[in-house]
Amino acid sequence: MLKSDLERHELCSKIVHSPEKLQAPFLFKLDMYSSDLAGRSFYNGRFIQRMREKAATLSNVKLEQGSVTTLIEEKGIVKGVIYKNKAGEEMRIYAPLTIVCDGCFSNLRKSLSDPKVESPSCFVGLVLENCDLPHANHGHVILGDPSPILFYPISSTEIRCLVDVPGTKVPSVASGEMANYLRTVVAPQVPPQLYNAFMVAVEKGNIRSIQNKSMDANPVPTPGAILLGDSFNMWHPLTGGGMIVALSDIVLLRDLLRPLRDLNDAPALCNYLESFYTLRKNSTQSCVIYYKHIYNVFSASPDPARQEMREACSGYLSLGGICSYGPVSLLSGRNPRPLHLFLHFFAVAIYGVGRLMLPFPSPQRMWLGFRLILSASGIISPVIKGEGVRQMFFPATVPASYRFPAVH
Repeated sequence: MLKSDLERHELCSKIVHSPEKLQAPFLFKLDMYSSDLAGRSFYNGRFIQRMREKAATLSNVKLEQGSVTTLIEEKGIVKGVIYKNKAGEEMRIYAPLTIVCDGCFSNLRKSLSDPKVESPSCFVGLVLENCDLPHANHGHVILGDPSPILFYPISSTEIRCLVDVPGTKVPSVASGEMANYLRTVVAPQVPPQLYNAFMVAVEKGNIRSIQNKSMDANPVPTPGAILLGDSFNMWHPLTGGGMIVALSDIVLLRDLLRPLRDLNDAPALCNYLESFYTLRKNSTQSCVIYYKHIYNVFSASPDPARQEMREACSGYLSLGGICSYGPVSLLSGRNPRPLHLFLHFFAVAIYGVGRLMLPFPSPQRMWLGFRLILSASGIISPVIKGEGVRQMFFPATVPASYRFPAVH
């Protein structure tokens, strides 16, 4: 697939800063990667549609439009799906492998996993037109109050703004409550370069909102089917890393199944699919953990220790060098090592304690530093417990049925 065929905007890096102070861009160390390495931002719907159109040009691909209602199961093996076509007729289609990727509102995942879906907040979206970001071709994360605000380019003339609103209930768009919230609470925290365009977008009233979802990956390996995408695993979309993990999963599954000559052997196929769930931890675990918990760090909190952790994170990233490109490589999926995530996480906490101890370590500052370490431990400990010490720090020792392609 040619890059020019897919509509997306190139990004150099991300910038995290407070409403009062703009930080310098975080530089990514490129000397170990290809020269064209860069981030991409895009209209999700357009990007997906272009991929569908590209897939439709292949001789072995047939597109069928419909709404899948249920999986066809026989003796514990998924044989296919039941769906309704455009005319509303119920149809059945069979295949040796069914890939379930029906998004965050999946009605099929219950058959293939043990889902526990949480809704930490909502994203309110606006499109800003004909304005310039403080740093061109960079994503911007504003550490706002009560939660972060995102700005990133989606075309040469448009900037997407996503405002995080905590909780499950947001101000009503129809009644004008949302517009008032954006004008009075959010606008004062918007960078001056974007303020006028932001206010124009609010007055236009084209405001959209979506519930953010979070769900751990708890698959139940089932012969004949596999979960991918948001139907399998979700986290707060603050980092915009969903497509990184989705495409990485696709590449892993492709390489794993490529040697197979016959997909009709359901038990053998299931072994390969179980290997996918194990090997996936090696390739995407660190960025998934990062995505899950960076929202907790970046959100405002009445707890002074949590607030210090947030400021320490921003300050640590602004140090540059490995303190900048290390976390960025984790965020972008270029570094899959969970141990590096663990080290950077506690480096941030230690950096925060160091900030508190200067210029003089008063008892109050020492107590706050101790609470900061406890706060950091409270964030990372459940991750280690949930993922497993062995899986997190020594993933290569976890058994997988097929770590390398089978030889035929």
